[in-house]
Amino acid sequence: MVFQQFTLFPWLTVLENVLFGLRSRGDEQAGAQERARELLALVSLQDYEDHYPSELSGGMQQRVAIARALAPQPELLLMDEPFGALDFMTRRRMQQHLSELWRRVGFTVVFVTHDLEEALIMADRIIVLEPNPGRVKCIKEVPFDHPRNAEIRAQADFGRALQELETLIGIEAEVA
Repeated sequence: MVFQQFTLFPWLTVLENVLFGLRSRGDEQAGAQERARELLALVSLQDYEDHYPSELSGGMQQRVAIARALAPQPELLLMDEPFGALDFMTRRRMQQHLSELWRRVGFTVVFVTHDLEEALIMADRIIVLEPNPGRVKCIKEVPFDHPRNAEIRAQADFGRALQELETLIGIEAEVA
């Protein structure tokens, strides 16, 4: 699972943070280190394995958290607003980075977000929840092919899909 707030151990290096789960389950040392280094290369942090979290930007810390979550080779990755604490540009880069990882590694992601544009960029399927107690209101298929990039936001179809989501969650009613 990858959380909204960075959940790295500040006293461990980047490599040690990625190794944490592998060591906890008893993976042999050499294989675990090789796996951790492969994942750091996958998230473009191979040159930072000896750094501590406090020496990294927010986006870099989140990439370490993603590498740590991918280390045990999960079939399902849960992400609870993982980019919510990031600035605009880092958030956009992380969306593209995660999309690329997903295409290369092929895991299933359950991605929680309140950002409707992010949902349309990242998801194949969007589950809209009703408030209190959070029942499923509807499930919408995203009509755009992968890979998706920033230019998709300028397309009329994207604007219509965004407006449909806004209507589903009642944004117009709240604004009025």
